Amino acid sequence: MNTKKRSYVFDFDSTLTKVEALDVLAEITLTNNPNKNAIIQEIIDITNLGIDGEISFTESLERRIQLLKANKADLSSLVNALKKQVSKSIESNKSFFEDFAENIYVISCGFKEFIDPIVKEYNIPSERVFANTFEFARDGEIIGFDANNPLSKHNGKIQCLKDMNLEGEIQVIGDGYSDYVTREAGIADTFFAYTENVSREKTTENADHIAPNLDEFLYVNDLPRNISYPKNRIKILLLENVHSDAFKKLSKDGFTVETVSKSLSEDELIEKIKDVHVLGIRSKTNVTKRVIEAAERLMVVSAFCIGTKQIDLEACKENGVVVFNAPYSNTRSVVELAIGEIIMLMRSVFQRSTEIHNGQWNKTAAGSKEVRGKKLGIVGYGNIGKQLSILAEALGMDVCYYDVEDKLALGNATKIDELSELLAVSDVVTLHVDDNSSNKNFFGEKEISQMKDGAHLVNLSRGFVVNIEALVAALKSGKLAGAAVDVYPEEPRKNGEFYTDLKGLSNVILTPHVGGSTEEAQRDIADFVPSKIMAYINSGNTVDAVNFPNIRLPRQTKAHRFLHIHKNVPGVMAKINKVLAEYNLNIIGQYLSTDSSVGYVITDLDKEYNTAVLEELRKIDGTIKFRVLY
Repeated sequence: MNTKKRSYVFDFDSTLTKVEALDVLAEITLTNNPNKNAIIQEIIDITNLGIDGEISFTESLERRIQLLKANKADLSSLVNALKKQVSKSIESNKSFFEDFAENIYVISCGFKEFIDPIVKEYNIPSERVFANTFEFARDGEIIGFDANNPLSKHNGKIQCLKDMNLEGEIQVIGDGYSDYVTREAGIADTFFAYTENVSREKTTENADHIAPNLDEFLYVNDLPRNISYPKNRIKILLLENVHSDAFKKLSKDGFTVETVSKSLSEDELIEKIKDVHVLGIRSKTNVTKRVIEAAERLMVVSAFCIGTKQIDLEACKENGVVVFNAPYSNTRSVVELAIGEIIMLMRSVFQRSTEIHNGQWNKTAAGSKEVRGKKLGIVGYGNIGKQLSILAEALGMDVCYYDVEDKLALGNATKIDELSELLAVSDVVTLHVDDNSSNKNFFGEKEISQMKDGAHLVNLSRGFVVNIEALVAALKSGKLAGAAVDVYPEEPRKNGEFYTDLKGLSNVILTPHVGGSTEEAQRDIADFVPSKIMAYINSGNTVDAVNFPNIRLPRQTKAHRFLHIHKNVPGVMAKINKVLAEYNLNIIGQYLSTDSSVGYVITDLDKEYNTAVLEELRKIDGTIKFRVLY
């Protein structure tokens, strides 16, 4: 830890707090003013002109106070409002302000009347707060400010910092150009452009460092902090046009997020992923062993879909990379499409629609049947199969199902032990099997021959499950009356031309893998998957991980947390605890989960530690990955 004498000088507005205090005061004082919005916008514009140095600060201050029409009595409401607007990372690192109180100052062109009560709660006394002061009329109206205060003048922060005559290195942390000029004038040694709440180009382009949060500032200075590694340094790459809500959610939590609208080839991904910590994909990007081994920093791969066949799960596990997916978020969308296609097939809607499009009127009841009373055979009684069972039964269908595992029937559905028995009695067969490689050509000529003559087939599961050649033959021969297909053995990586042998066949509904592609489903996935990413990165939780031991962890606020991923071999836990004992570390919580090949242990410690212990833990035989969370 750095012990060099330093002084840390913070701005207040838009740095320690999320807002400009005079803007908030305007919201309070102009509540009943019919021109409130216009006046507030004018105040904001004047504030920015002053911050960017476009007008003198004195002019900016005078013009804003004239517009405010504020009273001393309004300041208590302002202070209460500002207490709720402390910057997120400032609030989470409150201990820094307590531990380094003697080295911390606030220099602001705001006003002590509202700054003092806010920073007092962060152990910064009034004598280390340098700011303007209001002038009041007898009735309490704010009529001006102390014009003799250097902070009321242009470049007042330079003069103020000179007058303070601080020893040692001086670091200034702020969001405005008026903060930067202290560095330009040679009074401050280092300037951090603070961008957690607002980023000003004129400020950032001149900064020594850009700090998207206080964690980054503390990390650069090797100071104690709430988290060991700033989130803005954790890079997340989202491919294949993942819903924009995912970007918003992850960015809001502080991560650096990049989006790419298409899938990437193996070579492209290897080049792109070198400094990426979290990868988000859908179904078209293949995450191979080569990709995983090239990604030295990778911690998480997240599939924004149900399937994970496109990910080498074993390679991820061997390299300590946790994989998450979205097994539930789009089930309703798939089920609704299945219901719609079953009805359309039974009613020959697609044929009648095509005829009308081709200019032919063919009103007929031939081949058009109600679904009520018909038998639906569901192959694969998982999350989708069960939901489909309930909705189909509500339509009056007689539901039966087949699954290789023993699944409890919902409603009045009937479990059938042999696939051939289900096929022989079903008017519609719908496939909802998983992406296990053993399911390739699961449904072919033999299975189709076992179906009722004139039955319909729906495949919304996996493209490789159905033998397309056998399906085409059955449709052409009339063995099957119709089919709906949403998935194909080979699918293009991006939108464009596509060909299938099913093209042009009568009463065949073809869709481009859109079973789960609804706005609601993609929005739900964009909420669910980022939540899993954040839970793992922020606390170490692996609940719902596809390839990893699942651990649900309590949140710790006053402890250090070590995360250790290792090969599941005898003796590793003993070695971990031996190292901790040798460094006299007290364990307040330890959580372990293993599978056949990997062990995942989380240790919470209640005291400061010698950083040499980290290297010792990394050196333990069998270690795959190790990190300190906080």
